[in-house]
Amino acid sequence: MPPVTDTHHQIPFREAVMVWLRIAMLSFGGPAGQIAVMHRILVEEKQWIGERRFLHALNYCMMLPGPEAQQLAIYIGWLMHRTKGGLVAGCLFVLPGFIAILALSYLYAALGNVGLVAGLFFGLKAAVLAVVLNAVVRIGKRALKNRIMLGLAAAAFVAIFFFHVAFPLIILSAALLGYWGGKRGMAAFQVGGGHGDDDAQGLSDRDSLLGEGLPAHARPNPGWSLRVSAIFLLLWLTPVVLLLVTLGGENVFSQIATFFSKMAVVTFGGAYAVLGYVTQEAVQNYGWLAPGEMLDGLGMAETTPGPLIQVVQFVGFMGAFRDATGLDPMVAATLAAVLTTWVTFVPCFLWIFLGAPYVERLRDNRALSAALSAITAAVVGVILNLAIWFGIHVIFAEVEERHALGARLLIPNLASVDLLALLLAVGAMIAIFKFKVGMLKVLGACALIGVMASLFSF
Repeated sequence: MPPVTDTHHQIPFREAVMVWLRIAMLSFGGPAGQIAVMHRILVEEKQWIGERRFLHALNYCMMLPGPEAQQLAIYIGWLMHRTKGGLVAGCLFVLPGFIAILALSYLYAALGNVGLVAGLFFGLKAAVLAVVLNAVVRIGKRALKNRIMLGLAAAAFVAIFFFHVAFPLIILSAALLGYWGGKRGMAAFQVGGGHGDDDAQGLSDRDSLLGEGLPAHARPNPGWSLRVSAIFLLLWLTPVVLLLVTLGGENVFSQIATFFSKMAVVTFGGAYAVLGYVTQEAVQNYGWLAPGEMLDGLGMAETTPGPLIQVVQFVGFMGAFRDATGLDPMVAATLAAVLTTWVTFVPCFLWIFLGAPYVERLRDNRALSAALSAITAAVVGVILNLAIWFGIHVIFAEVEERHALGARLLIPNLASVDLLALLLAVGAMIAIFKFKVGMLKVLGACALIGVMASLFSF
């Protein structure tokens, strides 16, 4: 167990609030891009938290249902400034995306299509592809430090990309293998990958402003855990129960509350892992969306800041907009967007506040650290799978799925290549990888080109 310290880190809460807002505004590109942004700002720029501690927190969040990037923000916010720090970090992480998707949803519902916004999305998607690939490289450099970890990442990629192996099974397998290796003292599974102290590969915990000790408030406290669990369970489930009691189970608000509360518990593997399930239920069962509209919502979520799973906000919005609730359609849709966001993200605070103190205490447990390191390696493979899937669908208009020997193959129709999307993606990659252009500048330039292409019908 790390030593308990009462030494204050001297990071002003006001400054932390502004940094979390900055991170939220830059959090494009899904979890890979969002985690990379957090790492760059918190570890490399501000030096508030060390490399090992950042990865330890990330590994825990990877095992939880829900958006791991938001949960990582809650975890680090709590570690630095107690409960208020976690609340601010988690809420700010969602707020910009909520506002952006709500505004785009208004346009979508009022106009029937996104008009020029489609051009904006087109340009942003190409840039986001470069951002995600950059994130894969950045995280991979820190997590894949030997052949064992490289092998885990490769195996995870093959399993999920070609054979549709469930994400929880991949994570569980990696965790068990890492735990087994850690118990046997195998250096390859230790944080640092068996090539010396991990601190030599990045900012050491001891040199960070947070330090390497365990803050007094981070010690496990069963009484505090019970209280915080009760509070967040009530915050999460009270609206659900009230809606069911007052409106009945067939009302659209009740259906939204119960469906997305259930989804919040089973969303292992991030947004892409559950989009098929959400699409099937929203389109076929509840009739909230037309078949092609889920892709429009995904485009909004992919190209606005915040967790990709925030696409569910658009689903709830459109469901209430089209349902005869007795309210003005836009009012009903707005309330549904708030409700969907509430039942999706409030549970994230529960998982972190309940488990983080115990995870921090086990930071020096070699077997657990090895299991978590193996999980991170596997997740790199999963993120690479998402990057390739995303890239194929951005650059090619037609993609055929074939099956052979139990494996899935994605075969793009080369004649359907979108040359402008390809040029934008390549240009964004050159700007980011070779010339180190800032992410916002790349996103802004690609978005502007996309809007111009829409205006002039390129």
